[in-house]
Amino acid sequence: MAFIELYKDKLKRNYQFLDDLFKENGIEWAVVSKLLCGNEKYLQEVVNLGAKEICDSRISNLEVVKKIAPEVQTVYIKPPAKRSIHRLVKYADASFNTEYKTIKWISDEAVKQNKMHKVIIMIELGDLREGVMGDHLMDFYESVFNLPNIVVTGIGSNLNCLYGVMPSEDKLIQLSLYEQLIEAKFNKKIPWVSGGTSVVVPLLFKKQIPDGINHFRIGEMLFFGLDLFTQETVPGMESDVFRLHSEIIEITEKPKVPIGFMDANPSGEVFEINQADYGKTSYRAILDIGLLDVSEDFLMPEDDSIEITGASSDMLIVDLGDSSQKYKVGDLISFKLKYMGALSIFNSDYIEKRVV
Repeated sequence: MAFIELYKDKLKRNYQFLDDLFKENGIEWAVVSKLLCGNEKYLQEVVNLGAKEICDSRISNLEVVKKIAPEVQTVYIKPPAKRSIHRLVKYADASFNTEYKTIKWISDEAVKQNKMHKVIIMIELGDLREGVMGDHLMDFYESVFNLPNIVVTGIGSNLNCLYGVMPSEDKLIQLSLYEQLIEAKFNKKIPWVSGGTSVVVPLLFKKQIPDGINHFRIGEMLFFGLDLFTQETVPGMESDVFRLHSEIIEITEKPKVPIGFMDANPSGEVFEINQADYGKTSYRAILDIGLLDVSEDFLMPEDDSIEITGASSDMLIVDLGDSSQKYKVGDLISFKLKYMGALSIFNSDYIEKRVV
């Protein structure tokens, strides 16, 4: 038995912190919900906070948003695949794009569905994920802004998502200059300059966001309260909106060193033996969760005395030290989660999701 809990009061505090911050700076913002993997119960909590715009990288998740809150603007935040265009136009009000052909397909489908579809053109600023190269931007914009049923409502960028290129004031100035160039050349207004993600918020604290940047997309900071420059919790925010609990299914005192010839395990890992552990024992607990659900690298035990020693496909092993008096079979052990750990947990059908 294992389950994850979302704490409504902590999520609300983080949302209010961010909402106040962006309002003070005249910036619009959207919630990035992809972490929640389309969980209807948790998406409803986000909607209940007052979110007017939700971004996701899975169309099925945006379908859930439209089911529970048709009035919320939905944004698909990666270049769409050709075979997904019909559902994209049906469930996403806007999408991030980098290819003329794709936008033409969206245009054709939007005409069929009698819908207007908003497009945000993503621009490459150095992290080398999605994005039109800057020297091609003017020609690209000219090719798409007259397509039927397409409205180019913004330009944007992503940083720190692939190679770890960090945002800077100079890069954001570059993005806002692209908007000025487009407006000057084509006499067209670009409402959104979406240069802000969770990793950019620390620059806002330092007043290093150019005036032209007027839209942020926030996921990780909302759910984890983390300053991605310092890797520390932002003062006034909560770091443990989620908590994972897993049940102990065995506690036994065992040798600290495996017995027998050792080779790579099924994950390909070869363990090194600490020579100081020979002849020693400790109490080891087996938990009812495993690599099918989450990598142990993304788990942080709430009890600092517990050490994670390894995991197999559906069991996690923790070292309780030289005493088992604190725990017994059937007890729960709790963990805080890193972002990628929470993403795995939400994507696992084996883990119950609860709201507290």
